[in-house]
Amino acid sequence: MSAYNTLTTTEGDLLLTSPDLIPWEEYPRPQLVRNSFLCLNGWWDFREGDGKVEKIRVPFAPESILSGIHRSIQPGTKLHYSRSFTLPEGFRRGRVLLHFGAVDQIALVKLNGVTLGEHRGGYGHFSFDVTEYIKDENLLEVTASDPLDGILPYGKQKLKRGGMWYTPTSGIWQTVWMESTPEVYVRALHTEQTENNCVKITADGVNEGILTLTSPDGEHSFPMKNGEAVISLENSRLWSPEDPYLYHYTLRAGEDEVRSYFACRSLECAVVNGIPRILLNGKPYFFHGLLDQGYFADGGLTPASPVCYTNDIAAMKRLGFNMLRKHIKIEPERFYYDCDRMGMIVFQDMVNNGGYSFFRDTALPTLGLKKLPDRWLHQNKKSRAAFLTAMEETVEMLREHPCICYWTIFNEGWGQFCGDELYRKLKALDSTRIIDPASGWFGERESDVESLHVYFKPVKLTKPFPRPVILSEFGGYSLKLPAHSFNREGNYGYRDFTEKEAFEEALVKLYRDEVLPAIRQGLCGAVYTQVSDVEDETNGLLTFDRRICKVSEGAMCEVAKALFKAIDQPHAII
Repeated sequence: MSAYNTLTTTEGDLLLTSPDLIPWEEYPRPQLVRNSFLCLNGWWDFREGDGKVEKIRVPFAPESILSGIHRSIQPGTKLHYSRSFTLPEGFRRGRVLLHFGAVDQIALVKLNGVTLGEHRGGYGHFSFDVTEYIKDENLLEVTASDPLDGILPYGKQKLKRGGMWYTPTSGIWQTVWMESTPEVYVRALHTEQTENNCVKITADGVNEGILTLTSPDGEHSFPMKNGEAVISLENSRLWSPEDPYLYHYTLRAGEDEVRSYFACRSLECAVVNGIPRILLNGKPYFFHGLLDQGYFADGGLTPASPVCYTNDIAAMKRLGFNMLRKHIKIEPERFYYDCDRMGMIVFQDMVNNGGYSFFRDTALPTLGLKKLPDRWLHQNKKSRAAFLTAMEETVEMLREHPCICYWTIFNEGWGQFCGDELYRKLKALDSTRIIDPASGWFGERESDVESLHVYFKPVKLTKPFPRPVILSEFGGYSLKLPAHSFNREGNYGYRDFTEKEAFEEALVKLYRDEVLPAIRQGLCGAVYTQVSDVEDETNGLLTFDRRICKVSEGAMCEVAKALFKAIDQPHAII
């Protein structure tokens, strides 16, 4: 039986029944908003290799239902995309920029027959200044290929999907769009919290301007000189999941005008009452989270609409969770914007590359071998260089989002090398967040946390740790609901249940009997596997099509209350 079926989300149903609807028309860059915006999503011409020309719905990968293609693509196959478009009247203001959210993995871009350039890497956004080549009538062409050779970061993608490996993504899978700017324009914005309740905003590309901050007590203007504006805040309102307050502002620099936002919050590790803790805004905080892999039944890596992200985040907040571990995937910026404004902390993974060995990376650690020198692992120079480049790009893309509180470099040894050195490199790039260089095992000497994965034995801290402890994966209980499952024959999970009542009872017991007592011993966060079912995996709290939640809000919110009370009152009887 094929692993594909006709599962779709409600948003996907709407797209399938409305073929003229342009998907992902929402502005794709919420932290640098300009009024100029031309979305190029929708139906493009598509040709696989030397095959016939078909229609594909961008930004969905050809492997997905919503693309209109819905078939497997062999690694290395050239995928040819093209579409014509006309610039709206009055669109051109000076410079014209062409943006791609992400193309997996190698993209060669042409406009009106002129090669603009090539981009390598399947998870990063990239742009071209097309001012010299744009016309009133235009032809845009993209040739994409995905070798899936392990050199570039690839995450959970595998041609022979199954179990914990998922259907690959090829080609364009995020928004394609254009904007026009003045000749001198704001290229990027950077925020830095300084002392004395001040925030420094740095604008790349401009020197002078006026920054206008909007707050509950009105608007306040601050001059920008030499590309910097310093905002003085009295009694700054701190961002947290309980109060996700964002400061919105407008920057006018010459002829350019952009809108953005920032938040104020702090993170640090400290010993409180003899126990290592992670402090959010100066207080011990329990990070009550879920593994979030970001796969969708109808769109693969790309949900039918950004509303799907909003719905997932809202559903998990209703269950009492305050954190998502974004697992080996980088999302479009709309996801992080939703987390910023809705109050959902993100533990962000880097996307792994390199080889994976079941024996070395899963079997032996499960049996207890969790220390392994990593300097001589994964010595391929190209894959090491690609990972370092991707790590730097990831930080640069996402660092302005206050929701991101934690970086994970390697997961369970996949592609791991020189963990201590990479910890230092990442700390130099961003010293404001918690860094976990080895989630699960193969931890070296340098880390902000002790990161544990526990699946096949009880969660129990048998010894004190000198660092805050994060249970970065656990649980994975499986409840398969066949009518809402991707593969009705296969199944993958860590403990099987057939009834919702028994599933919920076991989950609550797991938290109360194992997670809750560990908080008193130094546990600062726990990441349950997972938000939703993913293909063969049926260990989500939501089904893969997001139509069914397997647990009740009341029971899960009671669990959350107990966990939060334990971090505030570690010696109380709960």
